[in-house]
Amino acid sequence: MRPLLIRGGRVVDPSQKLDAVADVLLADGRVVAVGERLDAPEGAEIVDASGLVVAPGLIDVHVHLREPGQEHKETIRSGARAAAAGGFTAVVAMPNTDPPVDDPAAVGFVRAQGIAARAARVFPTGCITVGQLGEQLTEFGEMKSAGAVAVTDDGKPVVSGGMLRMALEYALTFDLPVAVHEEDPTLSRHGSMNEGIIASRLGLTGIPNAAEDVMIARDLMLAELTGGRLHVQHVSTRRGVELIREAKARGVRVTAEGTPHHFTLTDAAVEAYRTDAKMNPPLRSAADRDAVRQGVADGTLCVIATDHAPHHYDEKEQAFEDAPNGIVGLETALGLSYTELVETGLTDLPTLIERMSCAPARSMSLAGLGSLAAGSLADVTILDPRIEWTVDPRTFLSMSRNTPFGGRQLRCRAVMTIVGGKTAWQLEGKQG
Repeated sequence: MRPLLIRGGRVVDPSQKLDAVADVLLADGRVVAVGERLDAPEGAEIVDASGLVVAPGLIDVHVHLREPGQEHKETIRSGARAAAAGGFTAVVAMPNTDPPVDDPAAVGFVRAQGIAARAARVFPTGCITVGQLGEQLTEFGEMKSAGAVAVTDDGKPVVSGGMLRMALEYALTFDLPVAVHEEDPTLSRHGSMNEGIIASRLGLTGIPNAAEDVMIARDLMLAELTGGRLHVQHVSTRRGVELIREAKARGVRVTAEGTPHHFTLTDAAVEAYRTDAKMNPPLRSAADRDAVRQGVADGTLCVIATDHAPHHYDEKEQAFEDAPNGIVGLETALGLSYTELVETGLTDLPTLIERMSCAPARSMSLAGLGSLAAGSLADVTILDPRIEWTVDPRTFLSMSRNTPFGGRQLRCRAVMTIVGGKTAWQLEGKQG
């Protein structure tokens, strides 16, 4: 493999508190050095990054790649390629496939398919409970040995508090984070959007904030009780943000996600029964959206994750209450996050990179990622904050097109995604 010298970019690496114009040298799959006017080794490929931002590779810790079982929506290969096109060098795949990834063989399959994709790295997770039924814990240790970086029943809550306590205690043995989808089904009642005026006007069953809040409160208390590593997925409510902020202040071991759709949209996006705006947890009020934005800005929600959830066109073309939840997000996340958080002055670029690279790596203990320190894996995202572009779902590398952001004007885009020292994706027309 030829060495790669990225020359003259603005290197932003929050893991080292680095923000300066410098060169980055990659060789043998590792970062060799970051510094001014580095010498190019013989035969090195040189990328001119003048005017561009060079960052540790972006990481998405919450994606649905649908394989095995639903390859008509997405495959591990197509999802990994879409991730690279969005600037992500690594993704963490959720296990709610068909069948669910709940044993080491299934974990190994996802890992092997991710390697074969030759795009963004794919890290598997395993289910907390067998078949996501909430009745019996899976073999955490065996799944970790097969490559799982976390356990989660994402898509379904662990309804039993006793079961989640056991999961947190069991996961401690293997230092695995337990990632949780927070929903009390007796309160959500198979609802299809946020409970409120808009739901009433549309005649749709609403999901109250309390359905999420009570589970977040419970699980934070269980994490405090056990000392386990809790990761709260896709937080959507203002009280949820407050609860996590308070728990962090008490020293509870918790990390948490904010998604671009939850800090960008409100339940008004559901008007006219737009199924591309249907998700779980649902889009909520402006006050909730603003709380999520603030939570991301101040680090309460230390991770930006997409909850990339591809669905076939026909599935989303059903009556609103029958349509599946979720939107695709890998190819819009960077632009949405920069536009909504940095362009508005709510936060700055180094903080955005911290939320999309460094903190995700720490939350899932992804060794060697989320940093450009010497010896780190040679995963780099080169982005251009000056680019203005329009979301066109027809150009997505994902197999699915279910997004409410079609036609939206965004700023900032990845121009090159480097994985293991090799270019995994490059924006057409941008030459290194």
